[in-house]
Amino acid sequence: MTKMNRIKMVLLVLLFVPAFIMQAQNKLDKKVLMNIAGDDVTVKEFMEVYNKNNVDNQMIDKKSLDEYLDLYINFRLKVKEAENLKMDTASSFIKELAGYRKQLAKPYFTNEKVSEELLEEAYNRKLSDVRASHILIKVDKDASPKDTLAAYEKAIAARNRILAGEDFGTVAAELSDDPSARDREEIPGKQAFRQGNKGDLGYFSVFDMVYPFENGAYNTPVGEISMPIRSDFGYHLIKVKERSPAIGTMEVAHIYVSVKPDATPEEIAEKQEKINKIYQEIQNGMSFEEAVKAYSEDRGSAQRDGKLSKFTVNRIVPEFVENIKKMEVGQISEPIRTMYGFHIIKFLGTEKPGTFDEEKTKLKERLAKDSRANKSEEVVLNQIQKDAKLKSYDKNLTAFVASLDSNFTRGIYEPNATQAVTNPLFKLGKKVYTVGDFNAYIKTKITKQESNDAAAYAYKLYKDFLKQSSLDYEDSILETKYPEFARLMKEYRDGILLFDLMDKQVWSKAVKDSAGLAQFHEQNKNNYMWKERVEAIIFTVTKQDDVPRFEKILAETQDDMKVAELIKRDTIRSVQIRRGMFEKGDNKYVDMTDWKLGLSGPLKSNVDKNTVFVNVLRTVEPEPKKLDKARGLITSDYQNYLEKQWVSELRKKYPVVVNTAVFEKVKASY
Repeated sequence: MTKMNRIKMVLLVLLFVPAFIMQAQNKLDKKVLMNIAGDDVTVKEFMEVYNKNNVDNQMIDKKSLDEYLDLYINFRLKVKEAENLKMDTASSFIKELAGYRKQLAKPYFTNEKVSEELLEEAYNRKLSDVRASHILIKVDKDASPKDTLAAYEKAIAARNRILAGEDFGTVAAELSDDPSARDREEIPGKQAFRQGNKGDLGYFSVFDMVYPFENGAYNTPVGEISMPIRSDFGYHLIKVKERSPAIGTMEVAHIYVSVKPDATPEEIAEKQEKINKIYQEIQNGMSFEEAVKAYSEDRGSAQRDGKLSKFTVNRIVPEFVENIKKMEVGQISEPIRTMYGFHIIKFLGTEKPGTFDEEKTKLKERLAKDSRANKSEEVVLNQIQKDAKLKSYDKNLTAFVASLDSNFTRGIYEPNATQAVTNPLFKLGKKVYTVGDFNAYIKTKITKQESNDAAAYAYKLYKDFLKQSSLDYEDSILETKYPEFARLMKEYRDGILLFDLMDKQVWSKAVKDSAGLAQFHEQNKNNYMWKERVEAIIFTVTKQDDVPRFEKILAETQDDMKVAELIKRDTIRSVQIRRGMFEKGDNKYVDMTDWKLGLSGPLKSNVDKNTVFVNVLRTVEPEPKKLDKARGLITSDYQNYLEKQWVSELRKKYPVVVNTAVFEKVKASY
C-alpha cells in the first residue's frame, strides 16, 4: 500500500474517532453513559463522536443514536484490543504518529495574520517588475558590532558621494564588493574579458532577490537611492531605475550577431553594419524566419526559427526586457546592443500573472521556502516567550561570555573547569535553562568563525539557543496548552491503531486467507448469482465497404473460429469478433436480438457507423458465480464477516455496561 493510500485509509478510519465539537457543559453531558473495558465514557464524549459523523446535518433521532451506540462501542473495543496487544509501543507506530504530529503542530507555529499579509505583499509585488542597481559593502551576518558599524559607515560615505553628484555606476565600480560591478580582465588561457555592469542588476520581481533587498527595491522611489539595507551579505545601497507592470513569462525569437567582449571599435562597427543590413532586408520583405536561417549566429535557436526558451525578467539581459516592454506581440524590433552582441527581437507572446486566487497556491509554496517566512515565526516566538513569562539572567550570560577565549572562534570549545554550569541563563514557564544546557547546545553547533570575535559569536549562538529552546518548550506543552490539539492527536493515535489492527484482523487476512475465502464463497454462493444470460458471438464490421463480403462469409458459417479463418483468407481487416455471456443490459446489440437464437443482423447504431451481426448460441438459466468472477465483492463480504466475528469475540472478552437510564435521557434530550 502506498503512503498516500495509507494516509487516506487512516483518515477514513478517523471518521469513527471523537471530533470533540465544543458544547455546553451541562449535567447530562457530564454523566457516565457507559463503561467499556473499565473506561468510563461520558455523554459529552459520545455525542461529540456522533456529531462529527453526522456530516449531512440530519436531525438526530432515537433510531440513529441507537445504531451509532453499537458503532461507537465496537470502535472503543478495537482500540482497547490494540492497546492490550502493545501496538502503541511499536517503533513503526511511534514513528508514524510523530510524523502526523509534526504536520498537525505546524499551524501553532505560524501567525496566520502575518502569513496572509506576506501572501498579499508577494502577490502585489508579482504584478510589477523592478530594475535597480546596487553597491554592496560586505559584512558577515554574525560580524561584531565594530565591524558592522564600519561597514555601515562605508555605505553611508558612498551614498553621500553619489548625492553630492558622483555617478552611481562609477562609485559602484570603485567600491562595491559585488565583483560583477567591475570589468573582469582577461587572463590568457584562463578567463575571458567581461565588461562590468557598474552595479546594474537588471530587472527582477518578487522572490528573485533576498527579502531585505527586495523590500528595499520595492520601497525606494524610482530615481532615488536607499539608505543602507542590511542582508546576510552586508549593506546595500539601492538605486531604482524603473518600476513597471509585470510582463510575466515571455517568449521571443531573435537574430543574433556576436561581438567579442574585447572587440575593437572597428570590429564593433563592422558587426553593427551587418545587423543593420539584416534588419533592412526584413524591412524590404524578407521574413524574420528566413533571416534567422540565413544570418543568425545563434545556431541553437536558428533551428527553431530563432525561438528562445521562455523566460522571466530576471533570466535575460535587461536590454531585452527594456525593449520587449515597449513592443506588441508579433512586432519585430530594430537592432539592439547587449553585452553579447547585436540582436533583432521578435516578440511572440507573454503569460502575465493571474488573479490572486490563481497565483495563491504557488505563492504559498514559495513563501514557505523563503526567508520571509521567518517573519511569521518571529511573531509566534515573541508570543511563546510572553506566554511562558520568559525571564533572562543577563549577569550569568555576561559572565559566561567573559570566560571564553580565542579558541572559541576556531571551533574549539571545552567548558572552563571553574564555570558554574548550574547557573540559570533563562526560564520558560517552570523550566530553567542553565549554562550546562547551553554548553551542550554549543558542542553540537560550534564552527570556525574567522571573521568574528568570541563574544559576538557566543551571543549569536545564545540567540539561536534561546529561539530553539522556546520552540521546543512550546512543542512540549502543546497538548496541555491547547486541549483541541490533544484531542486531535488522540484521534490520530486511535485512528492509526485501529487501521493497523483492522488490517491485521480483517483486510489483509481476508485477502491472504484463500481457503477461508473459498469456503465462505461455497457457503454463500447463492448470494452471488448470475441472472438469466445468453451465450452469443458479436461480429462488428467497422468499414461499410466490407459489409457485403462479410455477409457472404456469414452465409457459409456463423462459427467464430471458422469466420476468423475466412476473413483472414479474404484479408478483411475491419471485422472484430467477440464471444461471451451476456445479461440483459450488458450489450445493446445482443439486447436488440431479443435473445432470439441464431443470427441477427445487420444491426445499426445511432451513434457510430459500425455494422453488427449477433449469433445467439444458447440461453443459460440463473446460476452462482464462480469465485474468480466475483472475487472483489466476495472478498468485501468476507471482510465484513470476519469483522463481525472478531467484534463478537471482543464483546465476550471485554465487559461493556451501558447506563440505559442515562441513554434514554440522551435520546429524549436530543
